[in-house]
Amino acid sequence: MKHVLVCGGAGYIGAHMARWLAQAGHRVTVLDNLSTGHREAVRWGEFIEADVLDGDALARAFQGGRFDAVMHFCAFSLVGDSVKDPHAYYRNNVGGSLNLIGAMRAAGVDKLVFSSTAATYGMPQHSPIDESQPIQPINPYGWSKVMVERMLTDAAAAYGLRSVSLRYFNAAGADPSGEIGESHHPETHLIPNVLKAALQGGVVNIFGRDYPTPDGTCVRDYVHINDLAQAHMQAMDYMDRQPGAHRFNLGSDMGYSVMQVVEAARRVTGREIACLFGPRRAGDPPSLVATSAAARRELGWKPAYAEMDGIIETAWRWHQAPKY
Repeated sequence: MKHVLVCGGAGYIGAHMARWLAQAGHRVTVLDNLSTGHREAVRWGEFIEADVLDGDALARAFQGGRFDAVMHFCAFSLVGDSVKDPHAYYRNNVGGSLNLIGAMRAAGVDKLVFSSTAATYGMPQHSPIDESQPIQPINPYGWSKVMVERMLTDAAAAYGLRSVSLRYFNAAGADPSGEIGESHHPETHLIPNVLKAALQGGVVNIFGRDYPTPDGTCVRDYVHINDLAQAHMQAMDYMDRQPGAHRFNLGSDMGYSVMQVVEAARRVTGREIACLFGPRRAGDPPSLVATSAAARRELGWKPAYAEMDGIIETAWRWHQAPKY
């Protein structure tokens, strides 16, 4: 059994991670400032309400428990907002991570799993996208994650900090129990908005139908939230064996267009879902699909969900009776 500090554990991915760890028999402590997370989602382990920007609060958290590893999900993550207010994104995402690394050093904790993003790649030069793709973000959010990855590389060389940065593609779905799920305010992700339209009779806005894809809408790689949680736990074990700073893509290795997602939601819900087509959004690549071969090989990762209908079915269960 390990004692794991889950920073950002009241959020969508962090809450699923806390549940996964607890069910595997690990001791969990969640640290979250509740700015975007939900107190109701903290159902596994102890809870510390604190901000990673508060160095004193972090020091107290580490004094209160001997942690074997840290998982770091705290970040602002809205691309458009990062363009409008880059200072806030660099202060929170980079500054908060720097504080966390400092607190870990002071407490002698030497293992960190970092929530990174496919936004580090920017506009891809080839598909599927592997870890050799050039790092060229096109927004401050992506750059903030790159900066933290760079800090972790330097910390490995200087201090022996072990880390794994996991570059997610599109996290989706919910735990099949229906206990926790995806709840953002505002909601910017496609699948929750499609399901809200199914529930409320609204319209799904689709940006662009003239991309060089089979049906003209953007293609993305969706990975189930529990598959992400599994990869994080395997990354924690990987650090026991491997020193240094490592980076892995996490995706389903399958691409689904916007309209394929809508059609899958229609099948799962049995409801007609209206769509309103508009012009393309600036900076949206036609297709973003991962290859997660390295994570499968090095971490032993075997995602359980690949088909879109299965992912949406778990999300639909949550959205019909959300708990927060």
